[in-house]
Amino acid sequence: MNATTVGTADWTVRTGGRLEPGERGRLVADLARLHVGNLVGRLSVLAHLNPGRNAYVPPARLLPPDSPLTRAARDAATRALPATLLNHSYRTYQFGRALGELDEVDVDAELLFAASLLHDTGLVLAGGRDDFTLTSARVARDVAEQAGLSTAARKTLQTAITMHHSPRVPLAAGPVAYLLAAGAGVDVVGLRCWDLPRSTLAQVVQAHPREGFKEYFAHAWADEAARVPDGRARLLRRYGAFALAIRLAPFDE
Repeated sequence: MNATTVGTADWTVRTGGRLEPGERGRLVADLARLHVGNLVGRLSVLAHLNPGRNAYVPPARLLPPDSPLTRAARDAATRALPATLLNHSYRTYQFGRALGELDEVDVDAELLFAASLLHDTGLVLAGGRDDFTLTSARVARDVAEQAGLSTAARKTLQTAITMHHSPRVPLAAGPVAYLLAAGAGVDVVGLRCWDLPRSTLAQVVQAHPREGFKEYFAHAWADEAARVPDGRARLLRRYGAFALAIRLAPFDE
């Protein structure tokens, strides 16, 4: 991924997360493909053809790793986030990790956990006119420095965070970015929930309850879209029916 790729840490620093018309058009096309995939996946659940019915993810594989990085990330997230967003962050990690197990994606679990815990800190802390993930990435930078991460690992962590709410984050963006976006997609709008066993979905939500997450997140996203009118949050609300997609996520609250 290079500095011109939408969503990378370099791109977000350079642009503040504001999209050019051509970038916006490409993301709208990604959104259209995402809607089609979501519809097909939801229909597979109704037809009892979803692959998650026959899948199994060992619960032990979803336990957070313990290291100086993960402890620092957990402490920073706990200080910054209300309980509703903190629980979402834990669910994001576990859903992303579960999809990684099923997809046989080899990922640095410490980096994925840190990215998951910190990816939405900017929704609470950001001000001004820049994309909230830029603030989240700065929090991650401080945590990475505290934990003694290499420059390469820090960039991986930051780019996973700044990319996570793009409509499509491919595996080519790196395992951490791919699984962070995938895990958040499951929890926020139900993307790829059909690939996960019902037992996994239930266990993760039981461990980290949703506590009115849909309403909280919809309001936070509306505020972000208003604050950065040329950013990806606004694009998702305008072209992706994002508020409706949040309400229709297949989780009871």
